[in-house]
Amino acid sequence: MTTIPSTEKQASAQAERSPALFAIYLLLGVVFGAVLTKSEVLSWFRIQEMFRFQAFRMYGIIGTAIATAALSTALIKRARLKSVSGELISIPDKHMGNGVRYALGGTIFGLGWALTGACPGPLFALIGNGVTVILAAVVSALLGTWVYGLLRPGLPH
Repeated sequence: MTTIPSTEKQASAQAERSPALFAIYLLLGVVFGAVLTKSEVLSWFRIQEMFRFQAFRMYGIIGTAIATAALSTALIKRARLKSVSGELISIPDKHMGNGVRYALGGTIFGLGWALTGACPGPLFALIGNGVTVILAAVVSALLGTWVYGLLRPGLPH
């Protein structure tokens, strides 16, 4: 294991606490929430419409997001970009295995999405739009993450 010199640690810690960076992240979050709202990704009706295969709208948005993520990941890897703190961004290759865990995880994710009418991505945007009942989904997501953290050492990975 390599150690980071104390000056680099200090610079990294200072960059993470910078009010300017916080303001930028907050602004990006607000813009992202506005985009989610305007595209109607937050709409329970649009989500139900998607799960009933009545419209292409949500599939188009999800497909665009996947394409954007794939392109961004490829560019990050190719350009060997660094984080704000100066560390090389490392994205390890994914081992798919037999796919059972992805099918099971995707099914659980999809059931939660269909039951709540909300994908985890826009939960905070929903709260920002005044849909406070979604706090139950946020608490459930946090609880589920905590339980996974407890069970993870015993799960097959």
